[in-house]
Amino acid sequence: MDVVVLIGRILFVYLFIGSALGHLTQTSAMAGYAESRGVPSPKLAVQASGVVMLVGGLSILLGVWADLGSLLIAVTMVVTAVMMHAFWKESDPQAKQGEMVSFNKDVALAGGALAFYALYYWDAVDWTITGPLFN
Repeated sequence: MDVVVLIGRILFVYLFIGSALGHLTQTSAMAGYAESRGVPSPKLAVQASGVVMLVGGLSILLGVWADLGSLLIAVTMVVTAVMMHAFWKESDPQAKQGEMVSFNKDVALAGGALAFYALYYWDAVDWTITGPLFN
């Protein structure tokens, strides 16, 4: 079962590490979108979210205070869902549907991160560098 959990960790963080690299290398383009969604200090917000996703993703992957990394990812996904994918504000049905899909994806990712948090908190994951921070 340890191998399955390791594969799950790798697959889970693949999205966050890739997104983090995009946030940090394509900041201007992403800041424009963030600005259009009403995010204050959009460039700084894009960079900060990129750093949080990178740190959280690597934390989960490597098992370095992965309970903290999981919480960082969960909070980031909830904030992103609400601020960036507010489907309830859309009037165009196609745009509304697209934002609803993205909102639901972010909420589901937050749920997955919370599940990892619980596993790490109870020290139920092998092949980690450190134990949990909050236990």
